[in-house]
Order: sequence, then structure tokens, then C-alpha cells
Amino acid sequence: MSLATQARSSQGKDKFYVTQPIFYVNSDPHIGHFYTAVLADTIKRYADMQGKLTKMSAGTDEHGLKIQQAAERAGKDPLEFCTQYSDRFRDLQRASKASVTDFIRTTDAKHYRAVEHFWNVLVERGYIYKGEHSGWYAVSDEAFYTESQIEERLDEKTGIHRKVAIESGQPVEWVSEVNYKFKLTEFRDRLVDWIENNPDAVYPVIRRNEVLGWLQSGLEDLSVSRPRSRQNWGIPVPGDSEHTVYVWIDALVNYATVDGYPWTDKPEFFPPDVQVVGKDIVRFHAVYWPALLMAAELPLPKRILAHAHWTMGSQKMSKSKGNVVDPFEAIKQYGVDPIRFFMIRNGGIANDGDYSSDEVMVRYKKDLAGQLGNLASRCLSKALKADISKFAKIAQEQQDNNLVSSRDTDLRNVLIQIPNMVKQQFDKGEFGRGLGLIFDMLALANKHITDNEPWNLVKSSDTDSKCRVQVILFYSLEAVRIAATMMQPVMPEKTRAILQHLAIPPAASRWNDTQFGCGWKDISADSMLGRPTSSISQLFPKLD
Repeated sequence: MSLATQARSSQGKDKFYVTQPIFYVNSDPHIGHFYTAVLADTIKRYADMQGKLTKMSAGTDEHGLKIQQAAERAGKDPLEFCTQYSDRFRDLQRASKASVTDFIRTTDAKHYRAVEHFWNVLVERGYIYKGEHSGWYAVSDEAFYTESQIEERLDEKTGIHRKVAIESGQPVEWVSEVNYKFKLTEFRDRLVDWIENNPDAVYPVIRRNEVLGWLQSGLEDLSVSRPRSRQNWGIPVPGDSEHTVYVWIDALVNYATVDGYPWTDKPEFFPPDVQVVGKDIVRFHAVYWPALLMAAELPLPKRILAHAHWTMGSQKMSKSKGNVVDPFEAIKQYGVDPIRFFMIRNGGIANDGDYSSDEVMVRYKKDLAGQLGNLASRCLSKALKADISKFAKIAQEQQDNNLVSSRDTDLRNVLIQIPNMVKQQFDKGEFGRGLGLIFDMLALANKHITDNEPWNLVKSSDTDSKCRVQVILFYSLEAVRIAATMMQPVMPEKTRAILQHLAIPPAASRWNDTQFGCGWKDISADSMLGRPTSSISQLFPKLD
């Protein structure tokens, strides 16, 4: 099932809800946060192109022992500390051009009410009980781990062997305390059935298999509170002020809070159609979250899209290594659309992507400036005299196989096939692969114009030669038009500018308009007059 066709219909309008994970406010945003935001935004914009009524949530996760300790170290009030970083994550959404409709903070009063209500529902349904819990606890992960989920590793900094969580590599300590527990074990079989009966529920396959492996190896009931004497920064357990709600219960409920939970009638968008998360938090979203929803008798998300991480020089990014990329600096250096393009083109869904300034420049020079920008610039040069007003008629003629020159057949066939080929990848969330197909098509279009040499034909006074020039330019600019239209979710600003140069109005820039020959028929006198006067080559200037 595709990302966009999962949308539900309400009052005649298809609705589509995509969520970003709420980011933890213990440090400044890094390039991984930027990637998550852009990937979610690309999904949302792709749904927009298909006429969906969309909602995208983002926000910050602000409770927990880790935040409490970080605020203490900074000598700040916890809320003041959280606000400082929450504002930075809000800035990141703006800087990345993410079209967020709802930004939530878990310190919002409405979220407190939603978590309290959710907790009470679980209690009323008999899924929460009080008991003693002992286990290995990682403060950094805000999670308990079983004996099978930890191992002893050498700390390279101190030279000391210590126990860490296998999944995250974070140090753990043995904790024994009385708290509230959620009957997670009761949902094991239902979770397995959900994943096995819904192959797209967790994507990619490697993450799906990982989740099934966890479930099949058995579950333990989940500790869902912390003693307030140890962790006081959080939502108090309703009816028991001596305990604080576990930060992950608190955090996960945000996806319902932003849609008005607890609902007085019916939710408008819930459940999410796509939940974008990093692979490090897939357990919380693909095991705990659906189990909690089952317990509360709420609908489950349609898909959990768990993307891979970013490395630098094939090494994990970390402040201690000095290889953490500041997304604000990257946007400033390359421009928001080029860096969005690089992240989506090179970013991994199943496998980690590797970040380097050299690779950003390769993508910029080879793909954006070299293929897309160069083709558009060549075709719109004054010397070739492209007459866009004739393209609607040429497009209609080129629909007829009998009127198609053998010199244009290969490119025409690709232009006809490319929208469906790209859609198959975009529907899965594999936007990088889809972009690869688009630039293969542009490479063929560049070869087509080089082979047909319109710059020589335009010098002829022969009528057939002049007509041939316009057909050649039609095919080249049709490739540019289709490419720019399909790439709008990834590069919203540059592609809009390209389409303006082609006099293509926004109304002719939907996904259906990626079909061969579409779009040109909607060109009006106003759109022709509204074309930019600057050269299209200026869209991709030389970067240092």
C-alpha cells in the first residue's frame, strides 16, 4: 500500500497525517534531525501534490531524568532550559522549509491533560498495575533493558569495562524500585499478527524483521513510571504524586494530542498515515506505541517508516570526534533546496548515509547544475528561440506514434514511463531511489539534445528545420518540466522557479501533471508574462 493511497476520506476530502518524532531537548539540532524533518516534509508535500488534505506534526520531548540532570548542570530551571532548545528545533523546522502544521511541546498544558486522560484509560481497562521493578537502566535512553539486551564493553576514553545497552551503546546501571507497570506481555501475539498481516506497517524490511525478532523472543511488562524522589521533572501520575509518568508514555501520546485528544467526537486525522522515526527509536514506536493504542482501543498507525542514520567518513557522528554537522551552517553554505536534495538523494532508509562536503558538491555540480540546470539553460537560451506557446500543440502531435521521429523514440518512451517508475519508489518512501531515476532520465535528455544539435538547425531558413528545432526543444523542456514537477516535494523553491521559467502555473504542477505532454495546455497569457526575466542558469550558481 502506498504512502499516499493510505489516506482516509472524510466529508469528501482525503486526509493524510504524517508525524515527525518529537526531538529531545538536551542539545542543539544536528544534521540527523534535519534529515528526519526533510524526509517527513517530503512525504507530506508528496501527498499535497496528490490533492490530499495534509497534517504534519513536529515538536520537542521535554521531560525525563536526562533533561532534569542537564538543566541542573546548566544551572537553569528545567522549563527555561527546555524552552531554549525547543526554540532551536522550531527554528530548524523553519530553516529547512518543513511545512509543519502543528508544533507541540510536551510541557504544553493540553498535552498534560491528554497524558492524564490516556493514563486513566489504561488504568480503567486494567492494563496498569503497581509492582517492584528491577533492571538495567540507561539514563540516556530513558529505558530499562533486560540481561539479554546488555553487554560489557571497553570504554575507550577511560579504559574501563562497563555494561552498556547493546541497542544504543549507552551505559546502564542496576535499578530496583517500586513503580507502575504496563501489561505489555498481553499484546505480544496481537503485535505479531498486526505486523504479519500488514507488511507495510514497519518499513524497511530490515526494521520489520528486527521488530518481529524482538516480539518472538518474548516481552516483559513495561515500567511506566519513575519515583518522583528520583525524577521530578515530568507529568505526575494521576492520583499518585509520588510517581512521574515514564517519559516515553508521555512522548508517544503527543501524536494524539496534536489532533485534539481526548476527542469529544471523532479525531480529524488520527491515526497517522506515516510516522517517520530514526532506527534507534523503532522499538518505542513499533512495539510500545501500538501496544498502548491497542490497550486504549485506539486505531494503529498505518506505517512506521524507520530511516537509517548519518555517518561521516563511515564513522558515527559525535561531538567528541568533532564530526557533528550543524544543519544551520549547511543550509547557509549550500542553500536550503540543494542541501535538502543531497540529504534525500544520499540519505539511507535501510542503510546509513555518509555525509561529506565533497559529496554535497558532487551532487550539486553533477546533478543540479550539470544535468537539470544545464539542460534548462541550454534550451531556454535566446539563440535557440524556444517557443513555449507551441508546446501544447507539439505535445498533442507527439502522442500519435505515427508522428514521432525515430530520433525521439527512446526519450519519448522514458518520459512516458518515468512518472509511474518514480511513483513506485516515492510511494514506499524511497525518495532517493526515485531521484536517481529522474536524473537518469535527465541524462538521456541531455544526450538527446546533444545528438540532435538544434544550435545548428536553428541557423537554417528551412521551415522543416525550424519546426524540428521546436520539437527537439519540446522534448528537452518536457524532461525538465516532468523532473521539476516530480521533485517539488524535495526542492520546493528551486522547482517552483524552474516551472515559472517554463510558464507552468501551480494549478498544472500536481502529480497527475507529470504525465507526458500535460501542463503545457494550461499555459496562459498571464503565465507567459509572469516568467522571470533572469537567466535560469542563476538558479544554480557556482558554489565555492
